[in-house]
Amino acid sequence: MNADNLNVRELFDVSGRIAVITGGSGGLGSAIARGLAGAGMKVAVLSRRGEMCERVAADIRSAGGEAIGVSCDVSSRTSLEQAGETVAAEFGRVDVLVNAAGGSDPRAATDSEHAFFDLDTKALERVLDVNLTGTMRACQVFGRDMAKRGEGCIINIASLMSFRPFSRVSAYAAAKAGIVNFTQWLATHMAREYSPRIRVNAIAPGFFLTELNRYLLIDAKTGDLSPRGRAAVEHTPMGRMGTPDELVGTLLWLVSPASAFVTGVTVPVDGGFCAYAGV
Repeated sequence: MNADNLNVRELFDVSGRIAVITGGSGGLGSAIARGLAGAGMKVAVLSRRGEMCERVAADIRSAGGEAIGVSCDVSSRTSLEQAGETVAAEFGRVDVLVNAAGGSDPRAATDSEHAFFDLDTKALERVLDVNLTGTMRACQVFGRDMAKRGEGCIINIASLMSFRPFSRVSAYAAAKAGIVNFTQWLATHMAREYSPRIRVNAIAPGFFLTELNRYLLIDAKTGDLSPRGRAAVEHTPMGRMGTPDELVGTLLWLVSPASAFVTGVTVPVDGGFCAYAGV
């Protein structure tokens, strides 16, 4: 875009575009869905929890937006393809894919009673599958049409653990690290093999309290921060956890023309966690 006729409003205009959000019924995914819809995008909310998907979509419609809820399991290529057919029938195409499906599993985490050496292998595999392989599957299914059309935008949800593996959750940390690497690979692959107008980036949220991580950050008996939760806040310079809607601004930048020359990056949204050395 020529600087002489730069229109800042147009830079961030995403109205009328169509987005698919996997994990769209979760704490972060639902905030992402509502945020994109609020910016004028048509949204398909995907999740294994079909009723919750439709609830999020209904909330968006009641606020004047356009949305559908689609039951979908990213662990199944067939399920993703069926969801793709539903989205295509309703909206015709997909401009933006946000891969927010993911999560850990207490059975794949170490604690005082469960050593790493004894963790259930199937639980470890499930965590790797839903976070990393599931993201790759969704990119295969929804990225194919982007490759044919020569344009599109993919946003993967990584984590602070992509950069620094935290204690206890080995499989989750490994999967999120893999997402950063895969984001770089796919960004290069799409731009060089198909079109430089297909961009792939990632967001690495800091500590955002959701139902998926509550068991780690909140003491179930007292409702106060657990020792792990207190440590997270103490190592976040802003002194608090984030709220899911605080991801939306960064996301809108990454899916809008404002970031037209940005691909293959992972942007931390972490209250300064990655910048803090601990002293």
